[in-house]
Amino acid sequence: MGKKYSILRDLGGVRMSSPFELTRPTITTPVGSVSEPHVEVVELTKREIRELARDPEVRGIAPVMPTKLIRPLEIDGNNRRAAENPSSNGSTGVTWGVKAVGADVSRCSGANVIVSVLDTGIDSSHPAFGGMNLVQEDFSGSGIGDKFGHGTHCAGTIFGRPVDGTRIGVAPGVTKALIGKVLDDNGFGDTEMLLRGLEWALHEGAQVISMSIGWDFPGYVQFLVEQMGLRPDVATSMALEAYRANVRLFDVLMQLIARREAIGPGTIVTAAAGNESSRPEFEIAVTIPAAAEGVVSVGALEQSHNGLFPAWFSNTFPQISAPGVNIESAQLGGGLVSWSGTSMATPHVAGVLALWWEEVMKSPVPVKAATVLARMLAHASIEPFVLNVDIADRGIGIVRAP
Repeated sequence: MGKKYSILRDLGGVRMSSPFELTRPTITTPVGSVSEPHVEVVELTKREIRELARDPEVRGIAPVMPTKLIRPLEIDGNNRRAAENPSSNGSTGVTWGVKAVGADVSRCSGANVIVSVLDTGIDSSHPAFGGMNLVQEDFSGSGIGDKFGHGTHCAGTIFGRPVDGTRIGVAPGVTKALIGKVLDDNGFGDTEMLLRGLEWALHEGAQVISMSIGWDFPGYVQFLVEQMGLRPDVATSMALEAYRANVRLFDVLMQLIARREAIGPGTIVTAAAGNESSRPEFEIAVTIPAAAEGVVSVGALEQSHNGLFPAWFSNTFPQISAPGVNIESAQLGGGLVSWSGTSMATPHVAGVLALWWEEVMKSPVPVKAATVLARMLAHASIEPFVLNVDIADRGIGIVRAP
């Protein structure tokens, strides 16, 4: 009996040689070709892996390993930075994050844009999502619906309607959302759940995919030690091998997603940079999947009376940044709650991407993901920051709405 592996196939772009040619089947990328990513998860032996690698449709093979949500941080009066943060909303009736990215004065609302949130599900009964078409699919095995609250909070920031007079959503004009539950009710999952969720969102036409998820490398090492009885050094080596394979597989998946623009508008994937840093003591670089080539990685910002600066927990080297401290959004069961983390910053970027999709769809330029992404990146701003913020910590700047 083998181990469980994720197999990434490309069902498009495969050219089979004619029977009169003495060449093996090859993967080609002709102009106008389109990729069709397809994920399978099966148990394989070493011999079967070697044989499968010869299949021209197979673009990647990686052991299934655990994932987890990037957990929000508790911010209270004892935190060293909490006292520096101005009031969340003041008297404006708009969360500071929505205001900081300029969504409250944008000419766009996200109308006719399809957004996917891959997380812990959603509380569909929350007033923030009233009147929306929420297409839900469970990949965790724990059933649709959010029992944790993380997915509900993230979705509220992307497209939530006003709650108790407060605007929480960056793109409240979004009417259809794809809610993929890729983490269970405790916030844990695995790469199989995430890859299947991504494949589903792509095939359902998502133009923006938002993920606040990380690979659980320490958890996998612990599993190999405690459940498989391996020595810590052996377990760490095996976990590193699985991690490396999954990074490569995800890079290939992102390449296939980019190639889908050949015959369609395409999809933009954004993910949280991670909360593992602790400035000024130490900094950790952006984690997977945000670090994968082609994913828009998002760092978190906090506010002070002198301007914005990277949150002390936000991992370094993000591509772009967004508000991520004391973010008010939809609370499980109703009402609002404030959370902090790069998980809270990522939905701001996803929401702004929805606004830019609408802007591009109204314009005479080609409606492509590359165009939307270029517009968003070009309009990022460094003006709101305090002086001398390192570009490695903030990326190209704070995301800004059209």
